[in-house]
Amino acid sequence: MKTSFNPDEQDRTAAGPALTRRELLCRSGMGFGALGLAGLLADGGWLPATAQAETGYRNPLAPKPPHFAAKAKRVIHLFMNGGPSHVDTFDPKPELARLAGQDLPRPNLRTERKTGAAFPSPFKFQKYGQSGLEVSELFQHTARHADELAVIRSMQADVPNHEPSLLLMNCGESRLVRPSMGSWVTYGLGTENLNLPGFIAMCPGGYPITETQNWQAAFLPGIYQGTHINTQHTKLDKLVANVRNPHLAPDAQRRQLDTLARLNQLHRDQRAGDEALEARIHSFELAYRMQGEAGEAFDVSREPRHVLDAYGPGVQARQILIARRLIERGVRFVQVWHGAGQPWDNHDDLEQNHRNLAGQCDRAIGALLTDLKRLGLLEETLVIWGGEFGRTPTVELPQAGANAGKINGRDHNHWGFTVWMAGGGVKGGQVYGATDEFGFQAVENPVHVHDLHATILHLLGFDHERLTYRYAGRDFRLTDVHGHVVRELIA
Repeated sequence: MKTSFNPDEQDRTAAGPALTRRELLCRSGMGFGALGLAGLLADGGWLPATAQAETGYRNPLAPKPPHFAAKAKRVIHLFMNGGPSHVDTFDPKPELARLAGQDLPRPNLRTERKTGAAFPSPFKFQKYGQSGLEVSELFQHTARHADELAVIRSMQADVPNHEPSLLLMNCGESRLVRPSMGSWVTYGLGTENLNLPGFIAMCPGGYPITETQNWQAAFLPGIYQGTHINTQHTKLDKLVANVRNPHLAPDAQRRQLDTLARLNQLHRDQRAGDEALEARIHSFELAYRMQGEAGEAFDVSREPRHVLDAYGPGVQARQILIARRLIERGVRFVQVWHGAGQPWDNHDDLEQNHRNLAGQCDRAIGALLTDLKRLGLLEETLVIWGGEFGRTPTVELPQAGANAGKINGRDHNHWGFTVWMAGGGVKGGQVYGATDEFGFQAVENPVHVHDLHATILHLLGFDHERLTYRYAGRDFRLTDVHGHVVRELIA
């Protein structure tokens, strides 16, 4: 009696005729069953183009050219989730000081909660660089790179609520399931290092609001989904769960994966291409490959002392430095979330909380821009800073269950807020657009989130109307049926 299972000796009447190695490779669709052999050869540069054509192998994460030549080749998205106040950071409004404690001469715009009188910023602004860009004391390290920054002061979203605004900023759609921006970029460009995920989302302490939806692949192949890293941890085994196999040596793992790929291929052939199965096969392969490179990439202790000192101490400094190390090693899209939940959502104690939050990351952001420039990476790396919306220029009024009633915070503001970009073909040293004299609403050159996405894709070499994926009978794109490129932001 047989007690073991050999896929080569199965009942062939159910699975069809036996496959030779070459047939298996050729019938592996996008190459999922071939990763054990052709994938390793091609990814390592050992498989000639003619052989790749013969096997039909192409890794979906392999580098791909954009629609047109562009400077930006990778992205670091510094995401201040919760909604940083633009009037306390990059959009000074002296009128608020003049009207402190008084009603604005216009009705307050409707936001999530009721607001009252003008609430002047407790922070001082000053001009930086040859451009004379005004930045608050909260981001004085970042401000030293004023001439590299393109500050968009006229951003607009749709609603003043976290969940839909987070999904709009990250996925281009506030309600329906859509692929995230990082997934679209990896789908369009692939990645430069097949031993690491192409899209990494770092968030210390857990998940932000709407959790993994912020980096979902949705109906794109699952291989393009973001990989979440909890940067609260420092040990590799906790940073990347199950990255090491304590039971099998690498060569034994390789044989196990090859056998599993053959079984999965037989399973897939009977199901006309199951994308979930394909994504799972790729995740096995990626986990295997990461064992050799993830430890080095996430280990900031390998940096020189002067670099560590420049970024400073703390979780934010470490994860922003990790972001630089990842893009340096070919990761295509790195998103850096400030923390679990919504840390910048300061309905109370705004002065204290904003000062603490900015203090955790400003020094590291300044060091990141310095570092990228020193390494010659800034020209090819698009750095984006911002949240899902801004905050009101008027004080939030007490409301039981909504705030602590201290009357020293700001409500959400989707009518006008700030995002800045640097590097990657951005025309720095400029302010684009403006909110009104109080900072409530974008009034000059409004930039909707769809326009921001169109501009980001353009900086990466894509016509946002042509970067599409057919699903459910129509072509979808990040900007849906909206979006215009803001050409004034492009160098």
